[in-house]
Amino acid sequence: MSAEMEALAAAIRRVASNRSKVVFVSGNFNIVHPGHVRLLNFAATCGDVLVVGVNPDQSPGASLPEALRLEAIKAINAVTFAFVLRETPEAFVARLKPDVVVKGKEREFQDNPEAKVLDEYGGKLIFSSGDTRFSLVEVLRRELNEGRTSTIEQPLDYVGRHSLVLADLRQTLRDLSALKVVVVGDLIVDEYINCQPLGMSQEDPTIVVSPIKSDKFVGGAGIVAAHARGLGGAVDFFTVTGRDDTAHFAMERLREFGVRLHGVEDDSRPTTLKQRFRADGKTLLRVSHLRDHGISAALCDELYARMLPCIEKADLLVFSDFNYGCLPQPLVERVRAACVERGVMMVADSQSSSQVGDVSRFKGMRLLTPTEREARLALRDFSSGIVVLAQTLQERCDARDVLIKLGSEGVLIQPGREREAALTDRLPAMNTAPKDVSGAGDSMLITTAMAMAARADVWHSAYLGSLAAACQVGRMGNVPLSTEELLEELQI
Repeated sequence: MSAEMEALAAAIRRVASNRSKVVFVSGNFNIVHPGHVRLLNFAATCGDVLVVGVNPDQSPGASLPEALRLEAIKAINAVTFAFVLRETPEAFVARLKPDVVVKGKEREFQDNPEAKVLDEYGGKLIFSSGDTRFSLVEVLRRELNEGRTSTIEQPLDYVGRHSLVLADLRQTLRDLSALKVVVVGDLIVDEYINCQPLGMSQEDPTIVVSPIKSDKFVGGAGIVAAHARGLGGAVDFFTVTGRDDTAHFAMERLREFGVRLHGVEDDSRPTTLKQRFRADGKTLLRVSHLRDHGISAALCDELYARMLPCIEKADLLVFSDFNYGCLPQPLVERVRAACVERGVMMVADSQSSSQVGDVSRFKGMRLLTPTEREARLALRDFSSGIVVLAQTLQERCDARDVLIKLGSEGVLIQPGREREAALTDRLPAMNTAPKDVSGAGDSMLITTAMAMAARADVWHSAYLGSLAAACQVGRMGNVPLSTEELLEELQI
C-alpha cells in the first residue's frame, strides 16, 4: 500500500502547488454529524487545500463500511481530497508534509504520533472542535430544493441504519395509552399578541404597533403534561402557581386536556406569564412576568407529599425544569430516591434560554435532553466536540441515554454505554419550514421518554420524538400532540 499512498501524496502536492497551504485531517467518521462538519469547516479555514483520510475497515472503532464513510466525507463541500487511508496517519503525514494537521480538542492531551513528524519539517498541529455556532449550509440547501407541500421530511437513511419498521413505530405509539405518567416542573403560560405595525415614533426611535389579537397557550412543564395526555397516557402534573388569573386560565385548559393538575399555591410569586409581541410573523419583543426564587421548604414538603401516591403507580416520571424555582435540589433528591426505590423510570430536561440552569444536577436519569448550550453550561466545556460533550454529560450524570438538541441541525443521539459497539448517531430536523420552534424540545422530551417507557429502544424512541418535534414546530403556539397526527405522518 506504500506505493499507492506515495502516488496519492504526490498527486495532492501537484494540485496544491507551492503556494497553497495544505491541511490534513484523519479519522473513522462512522456517522458524519455536526461535530465532524464543524471540525472540517474549521480545518478548511486553516489553509487552502483540505485533505481528509478515512481510516480503513480494520481500524479500531470503525463500524460502518469504509466506502459509506468515505462517501459521506466527500459530500462535504469544505473537503478538497478524501480517500481511504491505507497506512497510519503519521506515515502519510511524513509523505504529504501538510502545513497543518487538525485534530479534535479532546485529543490535545493524548498521544499524537503526528506531532514528532510535524516537528521534523516545521508543520503545525492544531487542536480544535470547530466553531460552536451552527452551520446553516444543509438547512439552506434543503430550503432551496424544497418543493413538496408537506414540510416534514423523514430521514430514510436513519430508518435504514437502525432497521426501523414503520409498523413497529405505529405500535409503539399505540402502546403509550397504557402508561401512567407523572410530570413535575414549572408552569408557564405563553401569550402571543399579534400586532399591526404603525411605524416609527416621531418623538423617539421607537417602533409603534397596535395589538390586534391575543392568544394564550399552556407552556412550560404544563405543555409537557398535556402532550403526554394527548399521546394517551394517564397524567398527573405537579407544579407551583400564583393566585391569579393566569393560574386560573392554565388550570382550566389543563382540565380540558384531561390532565390531573396538582397545583400548590405560592403567595410570593405570580404564575409565570411570557408575552410575545409579534408583527408580520416576526417577534418584536418578549416580556416575562415571573419570580424565579426557589419555593420554600414547606411547599417542597407539600408538593412531595401529594406526589408520593402517584409515584407509587407511575411508569414514568418527568422532571421538566425551566429554572423558575419549582424544583429546588432537595426536592429533586427526595423525588429521585422515591423513584429509585420503586423502580420508576425518570427523565429530565433543564432549560436555559433567557435563564440559567444546570441539567447535570439530575442524576441517574434514563434520558437527558439538553440543548448544546445547556450541556456546555452544565459541564463548563465550550471547546470539546459534541460527541465528547454528550459522553461527558452521560458519565457525569450517570445517565443512560443523552439527546443533544442542535436546533436546525437536528439532534445528536448518545446511546447507553451498556450497548456494545453502539454508535453515536444524528437525526436531522424533520420540519424544513418551522413556524414556531419554542415548543420543539418539550414535545421531543415527552414523546421520546414515553416511547422508552413503552420499551422501545433509543433509536425508535428518538425517531418518534423528532417526528413529534417536527409536528409541533409546524404551528404557532403550544398545542398538545395527539397519537393520531403522529400516526398520520407515519403513513406518508
